[in-house]
Amino acid sequence: MVKPKSENLTWHAGTVTTDQRASLLGHEAACLWFTGLSGSGKSTLTRALEAALVERGVNAYVLDGDNVRMGLNGDLGFAPADRAENIRRIGEVARLFADSGALVLTAFISPYRADRDRVRELLGVGATPRFIEVFVNPGLDVCEERDPKGLYARARSGEIAQFTGISAPYEAPLSPEIDVDTGALSVEESVEAVIAWLVNHRVIT
Repeated sequence: MVKPKSENLTWHAGTVTTDQRASLLGHEAACLWFTGLSGSGKSTLTRALEAALVERGVNAYVLDGDNVRMGLNGDLGFAPADRAENIRRIGEVARLFADSGALVLTAFISPYRADRDRVRELLGVGATPRFIEVFVNPGLDVCEERDPKGLYARARSGEIAQFTGISAPYEAPLSPEIDVDTGALSVEESVEAVIAWLVNHRVIT
């Protein structure tokens, strides 16, 4: 957590408990943190999962990487320090969503393990997982074959600098809660795999 510039601030805890929110909503609050290379299927999977969860009566919401960078994080670039700050900010937002009782789904490359670990620490631990790392993992070759935005081709030609997986590092999760091979599984099968994990771990029913 970054130390505020002002020392005259106090975190105000609410009087509504997490158990009360869970009882009201019918499910636990958590952050499903989807990480993976560009083109791995993070946005497609999170949007499909969001729809499936809402259909089950779950208060779910997607925080999409591009959407956040177009607004809240529009002042950030893609240098390592900016990438770290991007993840720090969205981790704070995800924490607020989780505090509200929501099941928040984040779709960010988030290439550095240390940044993801800081968000995990921020969300905290308990009987029910609050930070659930989902590795969207079809392999680099599949991501390049898909290349929906033409980014890999531009990165290979040198047109885009500091492109994750090509000219900038991606540190894959070592022990994610969920590992989804979106190259082998369909979108529907990937959604089913994530929902099965959530049910088995009593995040949802």
